[in-house]
Amino acid sequence: MDNSRRIAFKTLGCRLNQYETDALISEFRHLGYTVVPFSQPADVYVINTCTVTNQSDHKSRNMISQAIRRTGQSVVIATGCMVNHFREQLEQQPGITYAVDNERKSSIVSLVEAHFQGKMVSPGYFPGDKFHFPLTDRSFHTRSLIKIQDGCDNYCSYCIIPRVRGRAVSRPLPEILDNIRQVTEAGFKEVVLTGVNIGRYQYDNQNFEDLVERILQLPGNFRLRISSIEPEGFGEKLFDLFSHPKLTPHLHLCLQSGSDTILKRMHRKYDVKTFMAMMESVRKRYSDFNFTTDIIVGFPGETEEDFKQSVTIAREARFSHIHTFKYSKRDGTLAARMEDQIPEVIKTQRSRVIREISASNKIKYYHSMLNKTQEVLFEKKGKGFSTGYGQHYIPVIVHNEFANNSMRKVMLTDIDEGKKEPMLIGKPV
Repeated sequence: MDNSRRIAFKTLGCRLNQYETDALISEFRHLGYTVVPFSQPADVYVINTCTVTNQSDHKSRNMISQAIRRTGQSVVIATGCMVNHFREQLEQQPGITYAVDNERKSSIVSLVEAHFQGKMVSPGYFPGDKFHFPLTDRSFHTRSLIKIQDGCDNYCSYCIIPRVRGRAVSRPLPEILDNIRQVTEAGFKEVVLTGVNIGRYQYDNQNFEDLVERILQLPGNFRLRISSIEPEGFGEKLFDLFSHPKLTPHLHLCLQSGSDTILKRMHRKYDVKTFMAMMESVRKRYSDFNFTTDIIVGFPGETEEDFKQSVTIAREARFSHIHTFKYSKRDGTLAARMEDQIPEVIKTQRSRVIREISASNKIKYYHSMLNKTQEVLFEKKGKGFSTGYGQHYIPVIVHNEFANNSMRKVMLTDIDEGKKEPMLIGKPV
């Protein structure tokens, strides 16, 4: 293998995509490839695409086009959810060397190696395996994403993910535990569980709550974080587990709408009362617990009254951050065929309202955390400062230089609102 070969990556979309990209980068690095920024010349370009919205499609196509324009003799690989959604189009697009679906993403290293050895192979030559990814190199991040599950069986009326990620499948529990042992022994201080619908994890008789409990029993100085999760598949047992010092007090719990009428049209499996009761149950145990969420605005048939209900819940639930989406029609979904599609200008107006509430909620939550301590995992060091995240998943800056991947207790003394995203200012204690 020619150690002078250069490879560049562009990742769009979710944490699951990021995990898979990081694993591929680690494997290419171990083989001697030099990883370069996507804007630089490279022998191989890998674009890990997203197709969850029209905007995601546009960004993915733009990144593919950028790679094609600068290639010459370079290999251009499109992979990820957009390939599963638009496979034939991408396979026929001039300039794309290989279009690799999600099932065979883990075989991209073997595909590239075979290509440079002059072998005539295609992505279909390799067996599909959604979990066969190598360990991620700790030089990328201080936290390690651990894929525990893929696919989804919920078939929400707006969502294309079951079509592009497939049916729900869970990774064997022993493999997950071994993976976490390996990454913590390699020096990672934080482990993040990720997947498409992780609350539906099921292996033999072990569910998601059982998995979390088993992970917390593992030895080592690390903390465990749960990534985006649907409000289903768990309950009081998980809430009790947050008393464990390793489990971080934060959940990104996906709401999508504050209107029961819209939740039904979305084919969500809960109502607002149930959702709010879950949050209340957690906050009774842990008063500072941090909740973040997703809200979709402009879903087909969303009336002004429906939207007002979302506004009310966005305020009352006190989410410290709301990832706000404008509904995007996805061909092949039930919602795409619904009547009463909402004009784009109204979606934009409603999105602005929710984003403003989110910004206000964030500042209020940050103020509530002043004069309290956080265990900050530092991720970035500059001249005279260091930044990282506390256990409540709040960004903290201290005016000291601490090594990346070090954990320090700090007192939160003030809020820096002068940046694009506000940060809490901490003082080591």
